[in-house]
Amino acid sequence: MKIAIISDIHGNLEALKAVLNDIKKREIDKIYCIGDIIAKGTHQQECYDLVKENCDVIIKGNCDEHFTKELDTSTMSEIEAKRYKWINSKLNLKTKEEIRNLAFSYEFYLSGRLIRLLHAHPENTYSFVGNIDSLEKLYSLVLPSKNTMSNLKADILIYGHIHTPFIQKIYNRYIINTGSVGNSIDVFRNKEKDGNIMNTTAANYLILNGNLDSKDINDSVSFELVTVSYDIKKELKENDDNIEYTEYATELQNGVYRDMEKIYRSFEARGIDKDSI
Repeated sequence: MKIAIISDIHGNLEALKAVLNDIKKREIDKIYCIGDIIAKGTHQQECYDLVKENCDVIIKGNCDEHFTKELDTSTMSEIEAKRYKWINSKLNLKTKEEIRNLAFSYEFYLSGRLIRLLHAHPENTYSFVGNIDSLEKLYSLVLPSKNTMSNLKADILIYGHIHTPFIQKIYNRYIINTGSVGNSIDVFRNKEKDGNIMNTTAANYLILNGNLDSKDINDSVSFELVTVSYDIKKELKENDDNIEYTEYATELQNGVYRDMEKIYRSFEARGIDKDSI
C-alpha cells in the first residue's frame, strides 16, 4: 500500500495539480492531506475542491482554522484585516463550514507502526518545531494530547507547517515533515553556500509504503520525500488579484519566507547567530 501525504498547499493551484499528477503516475493508493489548504495564493476554493475530490483523509492546519473563524476585523491591524477579508472572499460558505469541521489529527497502523498525522503539534495547529530544535521539543511531537485520536505515543509522527521537508529518528521513533506543496521555503540561506534554488522552490510531498492496518512490526515500511517541478510563472500570472502578490512571488520564486525577521528572532531564541549560518 502506497500512501501520499500532502501539506501546506496554500492556494497554489499549479503546484497542487503537478503533485496530484505525479501521484497518479506513481499509482499511489491513497492520499492524505494534513492541512493549510488555504491562504496566500488566490486559488483557494479550487484547491479545496481538488483536495476534497482526491484525498481520503483531510485534517486542518493553522490557516484553515484561523481564516474560517468568524473574527472581528476591527481588532486587527490593517494588513491582517485586509488579508482575512480577502481570504474569506475566496471561499464559499459551504467550504468554510466544512473546513471548520475538519479533524485535528488522524492515526493508523502501517506495518506495525502507529502513525499519527497532524499539522504542527499535538497541542495545537500552530506551534513551530523545526529539525534544529532540541530533542525535548522534537520528542514533544510524538506525544498524545487531548486533541489526538489515542493516548499512545506515535512510532512515526508526520507533520507539515514548517514548509521544509526532513526525516529525523530519535528514541526508536521517526519524525517526518512532508514539506510544502505550494509554498516551499528554506530558512537557512547564504549566498556563498546556497545550491540550486530548484531544490527549494519545487513542490514537496511524502510517500509511505507498507502494509496498511497491519500491527506486525516485522512488516517492512519505507518513506520517500518527493520534489515535483511546476509552472511558477503560470501560478503567479493567475494571481493578479492577490493583495500580497509581491510577498507571494518572493516566496514562490526564491523560497524565502516573507517575514525573515520573525525567523531570525526564532533563531535567537534557539541560541543561533544568524550571521553564522
